[in-house]
Amino acid sequence: MDSLSFPAASADREFTSAAPGYWDGENISPADWNSWAWQMRNRVTTLAGLESRLVLTEEERAGVILSGNKLALAITPHFFNLIHPTDPDCPIRRQVVPRIEESWDNPEEMSDPCGEDSHMPVPGLVHRYPDRVLFLVTDRCAAYCRYCTRSRVVSGVGEQELHTEWEAAFRYLESHPEIRDVLLSGGDALLLSDNKLEALLKRLRSIEHIEFIRIGSRVPIFLPQRITPELCRMLAKYHPLWMSVHANHPRELTTEVKAALERLADHGIPLGNQSVLLRGVNDDPAVYKILVQKLLRCRVRPYYLYQCDLIKGSTHLRTSVAKGIEIIEQLRGHTTGYAVPQFVIDAPGGGGKVPINPDYLINRDDGMTLIRNYENKVFAYPDPEAQPLPYQVTGFRRD
Repeated sequence: MDSLSFPAASADREFTSAAPGYWDGENISPADWNSWAWQMRNRVTTLAGLESRLVLTEEERAGVILSGNKLALAITPHFFNLIHPTDPDCPIRRQVVPRIEESWDNPEEMSDPCGEDSHMPVPGLVHRYPDRVLFLVTDRCAAYCRYCTRSRVVSGVGEQELHTEWEAAFRYLESHPEIRDVLLSGGDALLLSDNKLEALLKRLRSIEHIEFIRIGSRVPIFLPQRITPELCRMLAKYHPLWMSVHANHPRELTTEVKAALERLADHGIPLGNQSVLLRGVNDDPAVYKILVQKLLRCRVRPYYLYQCDLIKGSTHLRTSVAKGIEIIEQLRGHTTGYAVPQFVIDAPGGGGKVPINPDYLINRDDGMTLIRNYENKVFAYPDPEAQPLPYQVTGFRRD
């Protein structure tokens, strides 16, 4: 096939197209390539499909054979064209091509590392935080990330099946006025048809105490063709509506992805990015800096950098917490604050997101707080709580 050139990593700062001249030996019309239905029909889903396009390693070949009972293989043509055909260490390839390491047994790893099943009052609805819920509306994705935290229920081949009880979920939401925020995920909610997705949004909007809705989706990255003007106009009817997308490496931000993200932003949808810290993908401060700066150029605010969950078969993709702290430290002060995400660990077993930050606070003593900046210079800040005010305050007047 007609593949992309693969320049040095520094060139990933620029936006390039993922569109080929042909696919499967046939010329593909722009109309077909830009059709999300065509992209879904032509996903690479088999070992033969991979081997016709990539030089696989033995570890990858064995991983594909074993993936059928863990997490399905599926890669859209758009995303596939970002994979280096001969380099098994390609950062795009490591995310979506199975490897034998996925079958390794590590007692530290879990099938449900975030404890979602234990916080599910009705099937498909996770209520872990006081004022918000996660609504799992489908078990299918455009492509499958090999580190998926829900591999137990997505793709149709995991150890569990997702059985969302929609009406029970709506009744639960209606009877819990403390819930003000609903996150739609799965699987990927943007794989629902426009009509089905609109019916869901309309029903949620009918519940008075739900203040805003979020959609968590990797579709704008895997399948930017799905972000049609019609979809965007429909979504804009249900503001305030936010979207969290998921890009891990700067190469994923193609010209097609940029156009899709800008189309969403033009329709008033605030965009944030959630990336996962992955060995050999984005665990290099220089690479991650390019990613977040490129995201801002797409009008996407870097939101979270996740330490990889303890999902079964993820040992080869996980890296140290210290690496995440190093990345944040190399961003803070060295680029705009809008480009710095919050590094978090989703506490194993259902403890929720715990923010992890470099230590800028040195000491607090005798009314003085010692802090350091990004250049490791130390500064003393007088703590106002330890000093008397020079005047008394009553209401809004100085007496």
